Amino acid sequence: MKQSLYEKPDYGNWVSTQVILVPAAIGFIFMGLATWFPILFVLAAIPLLGALYFAYARYLFSSRGGRVQDLIRGLVLSNLTWNGEGKLLDIGCGNGPLAIELAKRCRGARVVGIDSWGRQWAYSKTVCEKNAELEGVAERVTFQKAGAASLPFEDESFDAVVSNLVFHEVRGVKDKRDLIREALRVVKKGGRFALQDLFLWKPVYGEPDELMATIRNWGVSKAELLYTNTSALIPTVLKLPFMVGRMGMIVGEK
Repeated sequence: MKQSLYEKPDYGNWVSTQVILVPAAIGFIFMGLATWFPILFVLAAIPLLGALYFAYARYLFSSRGGRVQDLIRGLVLSNLTWNGEGKLLDIGCGNGPLAIELAKRCRGARVVGIDSWGRQWAYSKTVCEKNAELEGVAERVTFQKAGAASLPFEDESFDAVVSNLVFHEVRGVKDKRDLIREALRVVKKGGRFALQDLFLWKPVYGEPDELMATIRNWGVSKAELLYTNTSALIPTVLKLPFMVGRMGMIVGEK
């Protein structure tokens, strides 16, 4: 298919327009009702401020704004100590930015991106494949529909595995640590991994020291938790607990 010279990949935005429009609509409704019930001016301020915050966050995450999504993905790239040879798996690839960037950097690699592409996200396999074509790596990147809780691959199938801010979104998994274990299952002995998620969210993952002790007991050679939530690359306004304030990365060698 012939592509426009000016067409750019669509990697989406972690803040959907719905998150902005819904509270904005509620706020304006309250503003209208405040003509009769002045107290509603106060109630209108809360959703309107929320809409403004998420609109600004969307701008910061966007490629035309602060490029924070690129910067956060860059944390995974910079902490994956892999020689770039062999097969790599990207779990929860979205529209494919991490998988595609790794294919661009690692010319000797074959990259597989998997995602469930649920309705709550504006991502799809079709967009992934188009992005890979636009970036010139379509021959070395494949995408398939699959869930992080049950990867359709044999044990020790990949030389490296990555994931970026996905596990906490996976539904139907009572213990999110099982997703880490499933990711490590498909890493070859001696293979590398860099998994970034809200690992500092204690109600979900428990105490960080206990989490890492559990992972080391699974037989990995090396495992370290990096507190990527403190990165100077991330604007302070996005370091709130409900954004990326609980973000961390588990890196190591199986």
